[in-house]
Amino acid sequence: MYDAMLAETVRITGHGGDQIEAYLARPLDAHPVGGVVVIHHLPGYDLQTKEIVRRFAAEGYAAILPNLYSREAPGASPDDAAAIARAQGGVPDERLVGDVAGAADALRALTNANGKVATIGYCSGGRQSFLAACSLRLDAAVDCYGAFVVRTPPAESPLRVTPLLDIAGDLSCPLLGLFGAEDAYPSPEEVAELDRALTDLGKAHEFHTYPGAGHAFFAVNRPSYRPEAATDGWARILSFFATQLAS
Repeated sequence: MYDAMLAETVRITGHGGDQIEAYLARPLDAHPVGGVVVIHHLPGYDLQTKEIVRRFAAEGYAAILPNLYSREAPGASPDDAAAIARAQGGVPDERLVGDVAGAADALRALTNANGKVATIGYCSGGRQSFLAACSLRLDAAVDCYGAFVVRTPPAESPLRVTPLLDIAGDLSCPLLGLFGAEDAYPSPEEVAELDRALTDLGKAHEFHTYPGAGHAFFAVNRPSYRPEAATDGWARILSFFATQLAS
């Protein structure tokens, strides 16, 4: 089996026609593959999230990570760019949707694309993955502990975003949600509220909550990392995508 892949920094057309930076990884064989837009967390467009992009390519998907902070801090380190974004209240929802749309278009334009695209996001990116799935036509979406989908951020939060329950009826695809039982943002109560709302709306979704895990349990470079939860979470993500993104 030919297993070569290419990973590189590219430019894509984002919201408003802006040219933004993105990180693309893809298999080099000719077999048609599904695409995954990876939405980075609030700490930004960092090495750890690029590693996730490469993991998806190794698993047989074309994956792309748009740098959501390209406009605020072009060329800056992830920490500096994230600090600027925090000071501005995070990425505006409308711009996020436009950037994800551009990333999805870039995946569909690849010569070995099968036309199917999913999103996955972590932390703030989990909320944004849900937002994208309610705003665009996608084939699957994964929300990894995305906060502020059902409730407003507390006053001390750097994010200035609004809840998304009012657009949950527009969810365009099956949703996989992975959460920690010890997380406060989102809390288990918020996850349960979203679960009920999606059930009432008849939206296809599957949620899993891991005991002993808090926020950012996928983050291998943080004390919050929980190997057992992350390993099971990866298995569920890959099984979900194998079903939803198949040719």
